[in-house]
Order: sequence, then structure tokens, then C-alpha cells
Amino acid sequence: MKTTKPYHHGDLARAILSAAVAVITESGPERLSMRDLARRAGVSHAAPAHHFGDKAGLLTALATQGFELLAEALDAEQQRSGDFLEVGVAYVRFAVDHRAHFEVMFRPDLYRAGDTGVVAARQRATNALYGGVENMPSEQRGDRDVHVGGVAAWSLVHGFATLWLNNALPPWLGEDPEAAARDIARLLYSSPSSEPTTGS
Repeated sequence: MKTTKPYHHGDLARAILSAAVAVITESGPERLSMRDLARRAGVSHAAPAHHFGDKAGLLTALATQGFELLAEALDAEQQRSGDFLEVGVAYVRFAVDHRAHFEVMFRPDLYRAGDTGVVAARQRATNALYGGVENMPSEQRGDRDVHVGGVAAWSLVHGFATLWLNNALPPWLGEDPEAAARDIARLLYSSPSSEPTTGS
């Protein structure tokens, strides 16, 4: 008697990507196995290869999805607050909420970095970050070049997020990554009158 597969064709790729997120969250991208993903998703061992080709193809899809989610998060925060500092906090929020994506996106050695889909998604995320610099009030931006300012902001929030995820920051920063990131980001991207929110 034939058994029905637990996912129909349209949901299968999503199910495999979700299983990949779970594995990477638990043990990092290096431990990812296509056979293990098939087992977790409840499909045949050939199903992941059918959709993604190989592990690099699957991680390319995951990186693409991650950059798209990041661009959406940064754009949404820019529209909501219009505050570049809060856009930086949104970056940290994304890293904490989407750790598996974050750990893959900036490891081009793991996936096909030249893939057209991932290139377009990465550019969209870059545009969202640099657009925040362009929209900063002149008293905050000063004479910063948009691209240099974008790289400076990215370095700050990306470094902070990475250190936070690796539990490498001092405990006095507290347990709220967004509040801590906000205070630190104020050192570069806020007006002189801004006051920190966390305790001394």
C-alpha cells in the first residue's frame, strides 16, 4: 500500500529549509547533512538533492532567504522610525532572531556566492543599510561618505551581533541585546544630546 508523503510538492522545499535552520541553530552549518535533513523533514533521502542539488545549493537558498529577510527588516524599521540608529538595532534583532541564517549569510565559502538570487538579495540588504545613512539628519551624518558610513555602521552592528551570539561580551551589558546595541551605536550614530538607556 502506498503511503502519502507528509509534505506536498509546494511545501517540501520550505520544510527542508526549516529543518536546515533547526540543525544550524543547534550545531552550526558544518554539521549539516542532506540525509539528516531528509530524516528531519520526513521525506526520502533524495528529496533535498532534488530541490537544491547539494549542500552548497541548499545553503545558497538559505543565504538568499536570509538576505531577503534582513532587507525587509531594515526597510521596515526605516519606514517605522526613520532613525538610522534603530535600523542598526533592527540588524542586531535580525541576527538574534535568525541566527541560522546569520551564520550562513556571511560565510560565502559555504555557498555559491555568485548565484544570481543571492547576489540580488545581498544587494537589496546592502541598499537598505546604505539608504539609512542617506536618510540620516545632516547634524548626525555630518560629512560622512554614504558608503564609508554604511560600512562603519555595518561593522559596528555586525561585530556586536557576532560577539553577542558567541557570549563574548561583558556581563554588565545586561541581557537585552537591543538595548545594549542601542547604547553602543549611539557612540557613532546619534546626536550629542542623546542619553543612554541602560544603567551605568
